[in-house]
Amino acid sequence: MNKAIPNGRWLHIIPPAILVYIVAFMDRTNISFALAGGMDKDLHMTATFQGLAAGIFFVGYMILQIPGGIIASKGNAKKFIAWTIVAWGVLAIVSGFVQNTTQLLIIRFLLGVAEGGVWPAILVILANWFPRKELGRANAFFLMNLAIASIITGPLSGWILSFSTWREVFIIEGIISLALIFVWLPLISNRPEEAKWISKEERDYLVNKLREEQEELSGSKGVKISFKEILKDINIWKLVLIYFFYQTGIYGFSLWLPTIIKNLTNTGMGSVGVLSIFPYIGAIFGLYLFAKLSDRSGNRKLYTALPMIGFAICLVLSVEFNEYIWVSFAFLIGCGVFLQSASSIFWTIPPLLFKSEVAGGARGAINGIGNLGGFLGPYLVGWLTTVFSQSAGIYSLVFSLLIGFILTMTLPKVTSGRSESKKAA
Repeated sequence: MNKAIPNGRWLHIIPPAILVYIVAFMDRTNISFALAGGMDKDLHMTATFQGLAAGIFFVGYMILQIPGGIIASKGNAKKFIAWTIVAWGVLAIVSGFVQNTTQLLIIRFLLGVAEGGVWPAILVILANWFPRKELGRANAFFLMNLAIASIITGPLSGWILSFSTWREVFIIEGIISLALIFVWLPLISNRPEEAKWISKEERDYLVNKLREEQEELSGSKGVKISFKEILKDINIWKLVLIYFFYQTGIYGFSLWLPTIIKNLTNTGMGSVGVLSIFPYIGAIFGLYLFAKLSDRSGNRKLYTALPMIGFAICLVLSVEFNEYIWVSFAFLIGCGVFLQSASSIFWTIPPLLFKSEVAGGARGAINGIGNLGGFLGPYLVGWLTTVFSQSAGIYSLVFSLLIGFILTMTLPKVTSGRSESKKAA
């Protein structure tokens, strides 16, 4: 019967979600190319301050996380995201006109605020459209935007820097952001009930299946749980810490990758932009592979933990073999394979632990507080590079990923798929 059900949701929901976050991710990470392309010298920035400028985005980023998730849960995700697209597009353009480090910090902070609610809002939309057995793959396809964005950002930013300055990197890529509004509004729908393009068969299937899953999760139709009660649950704080240490590793690596490649290969920014593609090609492969394995087994805990330990091992080996340029670079590609592989699976865990009416706020809390790791990672690498060496900065990311791995392995049994296996038996 499942084969007879139309699959329009995969073509109508995933592509616009991917496209919006491709550009959002590009606007938050293109500072790594601006810094390597002369911004550090023009604004007289130390390595420590570069890490601060890259990371302060995530301090602002946490402000709209919980409100964004709650707004999305009430059915207003489409309009909410549309307004944020306009806000972050304007701020991205303004970044190209900053004249000093104070202005840069303010704009980066406000950019974080503008983008903050998009992530939990899109995850709520995906959870409204994809049943549990499909959600891992849906999240994985969506999260491929991070790798695709990095593949686009590297060559595009490197190309712009080859004939212009870091200011044009922000301005041109900010204009691209504003154009997104003409894609988002006509294509996306909050829920199957609101979509005009969906067939009756697909709508009925999704509405009934998603309702069944929520009733199964709550144990009864009448049970209601407040978001305040969710905050007393130790599992949400485990998820916050896991995501915090994971994001520390991800953004510490991503935002310093152009500089790492430049120091490793001693090549120009055009070549750095091209070389930066390969770790993110690996990321697309890793996202698909681990999501498929996770959906097949139902074991969310294991396939969230494995990429973290794989990422840590490849980071260590990239440092240990840095005298052999292309061997070290191969391990940087290995880092890319594991870089985002846990993300799509990680975001299938909150719906297993919390009901839908509070899951949006829970995602916001996890993403908002956890993404402070996006501040810590770049800043920590910058500070340790200044005080000790670049290798010391990378080892701090390894330590963070190991903590995330250990915490993941302490999650409840339901996240390992055991309850599903017993039910099937």
